[in-house]
Amino acid sequence: MTKIKFVAAALIRSLVEPHLPDWIEPHWYMSKEEGLALAPMADIGWFDMYDKAEMCEVISAATNLKWLNSIYAGVDGMPLAQLKTQGTIVTNGAGINAVTIAEYVVMAMLTVAKGYREVVRAADRREWLMDAPGKVELYGSKALLLGYGAIGKLVEERLTPFGVDVTAVRRSAGRGTLAPHEWRERLNEFDWVILAVPATPETDGMIGAAELAAMKPAATLINIARGSVIDQDALIAALHNKVIASAFLDVTTPEPLPGDHALWRTENAHISMHLSGRAQTQMFQRSATRFLENLARYRKGEILEPLVNLDLGY
Repeated sequence: MTKIKFVAAALIRSLVEPHLPDWIEPHWYMSKEEGLALAPMADIGWFDMYDKAEMCEVISAATNLKWLNSIYAGVDGMPLAQLKTQGTIVTNGAGINAVTIAEYVVMAMLTVAKGYREVVRAADRREWLMDAPGKVELYGSKALLLGYGAIGKLVEERLTPFGVDVTAVRRSAGRGTLAPHEWRERLNEFDWVILAVPATPETDGMIGAAELAAMKPAATLINIARGSVIDQDALIAALHNKVIASAFLDVTTPEPLPGDHALWRTENAHISMHLSGRAQTQMFQRSATRFLENLARYRKGEILEPLVNLDLGY
């Protein structure tokens, strides 16, 4: 029996290799050079690397690829056109980090609402504050949620018990939701604008100077999507000029953010260094389990989950 060749980064090896069926022939790599050498033979590939440009190089070399798996929810930067031409099936990490990212949104809102950064700074100074630096309650506030995938749904689920009135934007609008063409004219209604959209040409720069100007002066912008969905220069200007009250940015452009970047010096910008998805212990275990379940489906010719639409880019 001809075995199916599986090529993957060694990072996931200990969680996957002991459970691979005998019809899989695994090959592991520890560097871009090793990945490039092994990629052309791959029927199934799992090429996740921290450096997205190097990862794209390795994926591009996998010209025989039938199925590409990734722990990343975002597939921006991958050679999607090539993968579509090859007929490659792509599964991503949508939902793998949804729980911890949704929790990060709640933390972000509470941090801003209660001025908790100032509490921490006072504690570092051993200064006993006589009043709360933040007096905003989540209860009764209104949040606009742009992006209603796995993360967005969990954000709404967690904010509802706090008494936050959540309005989601989705392609098919319904009760309590807005269509993609409706949200801009309603921006001045919301205390929180939460970005959880995929990074696509359609969402690139979707929050710019006009959108920021349309928001409430007391509003906070929260970005857990990608830095590219915000015009960052416009945001810095808006924060400096108090066009909006604050921003909580888990993602920026570029990453890592250089130490001399203006965002670090913007007092009303909270930067959490793309840690939201990493604030857990189960990311790799969940991804490995999902891959092995999909491997069984692949053998049976069943549909894999979750599939990436290579035309839409998510």
